[in-house]
Amino acid sequence: MSQSAVSRCFKPGASISAKTRAKVEKAARQLGYQPNAIARGLITRRSNIVAVIISEPTNLNYPEVLSQLNRRLGERQVHILLFTLSRERDVNLALDQVWQYQVDGIIAAAQFTAEQIAACEDRGIPLVFYNRVYTQQGVSAVCCDHADGERQLIEGLLSNKRKNFVVMSGPADSAVSTARTKGAVTRLKQEKVNLMQVAGDYSYESAVECVHEVMSTKKFSPDAFVCANDTMAIGCIDTLRHDYGVAVPKDIAVVGFDGVGAAAWLSYDLTTVVQPVQRMVEAAVNMLLERVEDDSIPAETRLFAGQLRLGSSAQLEA
Repeated sequence: MSQSAVSRCFKPGASISAKTRAKVEKAARQLGYQPNAIARGLITRRSNIVAVIISEPTNLNYPEVLSQLNRRLGERQVHILLFTLSRERDVNLALDQVWQYQVDGIIAAAQFTAEQIAACEDRGIPLVFYNRVYTQQGVSAVCCDHADGERQLIEGLLSNKRKNFVVMSGPADSAVSTARTKGAVTRLKQEKVNLMQVAGDYSYESAVECVHEVMSTKKFSPDAFVCANDTMAIGCIDTLRHDYGVAVPKDIAVVGFDGVGAAAWLSYDLTTVVQPVQRMVEAAVNMLLERVEDDSIPAETRLFAGQLRLGSSAQLEA
């Protein structure tokens, strides 16, 4: 039997008759043969491995992102090599390992420098950014429209007669937090309102500390918290209710961003912006694998609108 016929038997979706497949599989069992993906990669010059670099592990949204990535890539017989960063500035540590595995491409939910982007280009490794936009040429990205999402939240709060706003940002080195915070602050500065900014790190615990900081400021009485993600919004609600006896949203409204599963829990019923994770992941995977197959395809950016979730943590009008 020819080598190509045997090869097709072990390639998912390849055209081969049932009779031939049965004969090959029987022989393989007798010989104890198992296809070697590493050896196959030496011939095809493809590892069928995509590196996924994700920062901000405290964000409850990322398990869903990873699940969707694993599903979409698995459908294409592509495997994930996962790198989780505690800080966005640790990208170099991940890339030092990525180069060793001869990956076919990279999907990154972390902030890269121009030098790091150039290093990928020099090695001919396609790169697609997830949930952040780069202005450099030659960089592909999919992203939720953070600015528009924040605009919807702020305008809803303004219509609800809120006047004293606290904007709670995430980590300073997070591009996502920067985009959301900028969107909220820019819109608020167009109105005659009072504004206080505090910085968390996307975690529940940091939100607790931020609320204590705000509530201990005697010259500022907030009536709205705008949090950079849902995790901090949940921490904010718990602290306001349990430590200060605040009625949410009657006394103070709280909004988040992401649309994590916990946002729909009855205890929180969070007003937030839900990211279209499934559509964003599908776009990221398609964009990357297209460029793995054809490196002449130019870079592109796809921006996705988030959906406003009207919960009871801030009673906004539809």
